[in-house]
Amino acid sequence: MRTGLIARKLGMTRVFSGDGRHVPVTVLKIDNCQVVGVRTREKDGYTALQLGAGAVKVKNLSKPKRGYFAKAKVEPKHKLVEFRVSDDALLDVGAEIVAAHFVPGQIVDVTGTTIGKGFAGAMKRHGFKGLEASHGVSVSHRSHGSTGHSQDPGRVFKGKKMAGQMGGVRATTQNLEIVSTDTERGLILVKGAVPGSKGAYVLISDAKKAPVPDAAPFPAGTRERPVETPAEDSGDADAPDEVEAAEAEPEAEAASEERAEAGDSPEEAADETEKKD
Repeated sequence: MRTGLIARKLGMTRVFSGDGRHVPVTVLKIDNCQVVGVRTREKDGYTALQLGAGAVKVKNLSKPKRGYFAKAKVEPKHKLVEFRVSDDALLDVGAEIVAAHFVPGQIVDVTGTTIGKGFAGAMKRHGFKGLEASHGVSVSHRSHGSTGHSQDPGRVFKGKKMAGQMGGVRATTQNLEIVSTDTERGLILVKGAVPGSKGAYVLISDAKKAPVPDAAPFPAGTRERPVETPAEDSGDADAPDEVEAAEAEPEAEAASEERAEAGDSPEEAADETEKKD
């Protein structure tokens, strides 16, 4: 079982397929999603990965959170979420998961917090048709009608569909298709709508009701870190002869100038220099 991803919902658009049909998609942005913590069965009793995404100012963090991120040697994150994984799907702390974690055509589940609608009536909240717009109905066309009972049981059952708070709850949309991914820009295009408002964080994971394609990377699609190679030597330390020659040049020029003043020709001065050497 692989880990999921934390993404930010940017909005909706459409793309055109090869046969000219337009496909409505939701654009999700992967914002530096890294592994912040690892939960092992020996230490914690279960296996999971704690992921973090989004940047946050250090001054806005409490001291315990600052110490937590400093211990993990990871930049402070705005959103922290745990994903249950199998024992063979654990990653190292600091590993960055990219959009290539999912492949086009894969079926995923997306979890988010729905848009809050405030206090809504029964027609908007539950789809009631309302009362008759005819004789005998006055100023109550959109009401939900009777809710209780007579003397037995004499109360309203719990869970009765009535007016109340609508939206603002955690919801999961299952079996959505990945249309395409862009690793360079960190974008994932998902077919259809996902819960949440623009700019909200959503969680993307492998679908529970569909198999994971063989092309999906395991244990995760991570960004390869650049390999640090030792700096190449400039060769100055290994060339003492060049250094000695550079130091000897001013002395040779001074000696030739002295001989020239004494009347010696350049050829004779060169011969004497070679004899001395």
